[in-house]
Amino acid sequence: MIETGRTGRTWLLTGENSGYALALTERDELLHLHWGPRIGLAAAEALAAAPDLPHRSFESPLDGHEEYPVEGGPRFVRPALSVRTPLVRGTEWTFRGAETDGDELRIGFTDAVHRLGLTLHYRMQGDSDVVERWATVAHTGPDGPPLELLRADAAAWSLPARDGWRISRLHGRWSAETRIERAELLHGESVISSRRGHTGHQYLPWAALDADGAATEESGEVYGCALGWSGSWRICVQRLPDGLVQITGGAGHDESGLLRLAPGESYTTPVFAGLWSDQGFGGASRAWHAWQLAHVIPDAGTLRPVLYNSWEATGFDISLDQQRTLARRAADMGVELFVVDDAWFGRRTSDRAGLGDWTPNPDRFPGGLKPLADEVHALGMRFGIWVEPEMVNSDSDLYRAHPDWVQHVPGRTRTEYRNQLVLNLARPDVREHLWEQLDALLSGTPVDYVKWDFNRCFTDPGWPGEEYPQRIWTAHVDALYALIDRLRAAHPHVAFESCSGGGGRIDLGILSRTDQVWTSDNTDPLDRLAIQEGFSHLHPARVMAAWVTDSPNRQLNGRVSSLRFRFVSAMAGVLGIGGNLAEWSEEELAEARGWVDLYKEIRPVVQQGALYRLREPRGGLSAVQYVHGEETVVLMWLEAQRYGERPPALRLRGLDPAATYTCRDTGAVHHGSVLLHRGLHTGLRGDLDAQVLRLRQD
Repeated sequence: MIETGRTGRTWLLTGENSGYALALTERDELLHLHWGPRIGLAAAEALAAAPDLPHRSFESPLDGHEEYPVEGGPRFVRPALSVRTPLVRGTEWTFRGAETDGDELRIGFTDAVHRLGLTLHYRMQGDSDVVERWATVAHTGPDGPPLELLRADAAAWSLPARDGWRISRLHGRWSAETRIERAELLHGESVISSRRGHTGHQYLPWAALDADGAATEESGEVYGCALGWSGSWRICVQRLPDGLVQITGGAGHDESGLLRLAPGESYTTPVFAGLWSDQGFGGASRAWHAWQLAHVIPDAGTLRPVLYNSWEATGFDISLDQQRTLARRAADMGVELFVVDDAWFGRRTSDRAGLGDWTPNPDRFPGGLKPLADEVHALGMRFGIWVEPEMVNSDSDLYRAHPDWVQHVPGRTRTEYRNQLVLNLARPDVREHLWEQLDALLSGTPVDYVKWDFNRCFTDPGWPGEEYPQRIWTAHVDALYALIDRLRAAHPHVAFESCSGGGGRIDLGILSRTDQVWTSDNTDPLDRLAIQEGFSHLHPARVMAAWVTDSPNRQLNGRVSSLRFRFVSAMAGVLGIGGNLAEWSEEELAEARGWVDLYKEIRPVVQQGALYRLREPRGGLSAVQYVHGEETVVLMWLEAQRYGERPPALRLRGLDPAATYTCRDTGAVHHGSVLLHRGLHTGLRGDLDAQVLRLRQD
């Protein structure tokens, strides 16, 4: 709900449990008033009438209080907007007007010298506490020189003064993504970013803050913000001298230049979403999940199928008969989606050739992919393929025909990572070629699912012939979004998964266009517990792909683990299987069928339920709980036992304290304030073991 004050210069957005207020001063300065528990419009107007602005020497009264700080005037904080023309740098605003359109508030300003228009957008759904913010910057002049946007962030979030703040972030690297890290927020700037052309394995574009480190998993105030952008980005958290905190974030990793606007052109930033919760980190996570399931993820109410991917079974040594054998074994196991990974196309016998030639290899698939797809469908499964459209090998027909289509800087060596180069999607001819190739592929073969990979970073982001080549950083991502949107519109039955060498492209922007994401190339079930825990702080299980692979783990560390532990680890998200089924024994296949059947039973609770992190994966016992309607599911992992330790008791959450629940696995009856005693852990049998418990309200 959006309310406007009597003067037309105060606004209050109200969500399910919280409110957000802002107001204009007489000098057209847009100030932040409130972000926290619900308040009424009268209270917001009272805050606007007497804003708590400091009046200290050598300090700006605006710093930490403005909704969208710009460069210029009495400001010293990092600006959200930095603009220049050949003669002028800095901005001075005049209020242009505000309007409400449904659940969106738009507040407009102009700068007469720059002939620049700025519109700040706000949206808060009534069923959520997430505030969505973004900005539109426009060159409003009919002529004249272009405006150069050095920086145009999506939003600036203002937090109240506190004695101290703790910051939580999700950090990592390839095969060790999304691990939670908490630390004291020191005075000055704390910056996380990606300079790589994609979201990156190193950080998810998310941060959360709690005062004095007082928040727990289920109590305390938590402020969080997450950026919806799949290219290079930056989030800067500033703790100011007076204890206020301001967070800016948007596309681009520095101020070397974002893009130029000619007269009549405009730029709209990605969404930078914010959330306040007084229910601790767990409550904040559940609020983020509910918002994404309701308003971000396509077709989120549809359960994701159990998947089998043939990559680890075949590598580049792929054939039609081999895929048929794997498909039959997968179908017998109860798999619902069979995916052919790399090496089905071009001359792709290794990672040195074939990328860019998206037609089936005639030696391996003489009749194309359709005969295999038809057989997979006849077995009762859906059919999927792997692609990496943004990349090309120098040993490919596409590169030989169009070497100018890759990102490169004239006079410099073309850097190859993984023996591949990055196509310049910002070029219309490249984008149109990819559309034609992929549309023909999806039209000619009954494909139900596409795993869209991106296996290397930008290293040569040049664009020969382009007047302002810096815009490649944003234009590539805009083109990627447009291409996926066009394919989804033309092939609405096809589901898409975002992959980037594991978890290198996970953010709200790509999630608004894809059905799930590949969380990490690390499929070791013990390592995955920490990766999945961190992932859950922002994103729901409904999009988190998790695989069962072979033991010992061939891809990473050689660790040995039971099939039981591997399955229960992967059942915390969207279950997939990636082992070499041709080498699994009949006993393993039968056990796996039982786990797949169990997952299908609990899948609605896991993929659609509210998540409670009962114990963190820090050694010993770790556990998560999902609650959906009258049902709850608990997944437990015993990571280690020492000195005869017994697993500790667990108190379940999110249940009706007045109701009783029956555990389907033990037959025990419990009250809603159930304490899961050690007696229910008897199924745990030592190091690296796991258990699933299902409870239903009587």
